[in-house]
Parts: sequence; C-alpha cells; structure tokens
Amino acid sequence: MFHHSEFVIFTEKYLQMVVITNKVREAVDESGIQNGLVAVISLHTTTGISVNESLECLDSDIEEFLGRLVPEDHPYFHARILPSYGSTAGNPTGHIKAMLTGNHCLFSIVNGKLVMGSAQEIYLYEFDGPAKRTVTITVQGE
Repeated sequence: MFHHSEFVIFTEKYLQMVVITNKVREAVDESGIQNGLVAVISLHTTTGISVNESLECLDSDIEEFLGRLVPEDHPYFHARILPSYGSTAGNPTGHIKAMLTGNHCLFSIVNGKLVMGSAQEIYLYEFDGPAKRTVTITVQGE
C-alpha cells in the first residue's frame, strides 16, 4: 500500500524552526498503513528537515551554531546577479544550511503508529523566509 500527501507551511521569519511531528502523525493515521515506513521530504533548497529534541535552548544552540558555521557576512559567490533569474541571489547561506541539515527523514510505522524516541520531534528548518513551504509525506507498507 502507498499513501502520499503534502502540506503547506507559511513561515514567518528568515530563520525559523517549526515542529511538524503532528502533521506526520496525522498522515500516518490517514494512510491506514499498519506496518511500513514514512518519508518526510521538503520540496525546497533553502529548507531542511531534521529530527531533534524540542527545547527552546537547544533550538537557540542549533541556530547559533549554524550561524557560526555559515556566517551571513561571508563573501559568497552565489550573492550576485543571476541573469537566469533576472535578480540578485541573496540566499547562499540558506542553501548551505539546508545542505547540512538535509531535506528529509524516515521513520518506521509499527501497529499503525509512528515509531519515535520519547524526545524526538520532526522539524522543518526555514533558512530563507518568510516563505510558503511545501512538505511531502509518503507512507508505504501494509
């Protein structure tokens, strides 16, 4: 069996971490699949999908660490006029941070339930907002 869905998030900030675990649980419930896998994938090159503990202090640490690793004021080559776009590409840090966090996660489903650790949450990381973002959820199994 196969079930595919998607949802849209309108992010509010340039950098934002949004917990999407409940959206994934809803999709698993709607699928009717009892045992299988669920894939969560962002359709954007300046967003990430990741799994971590949902603590405000940890969210701040992650944001601060990525900021040190990929500083906004570095002279990136991507921050220039792109003739193909007809405008300036001003989001090199978003692309690099998304590459570091990845754009997907995968979880097991057993007895109709998402199998997660007690402290795990699924995040959409926004690195170039505010923006309209689409996330796909694909559930496969029996």
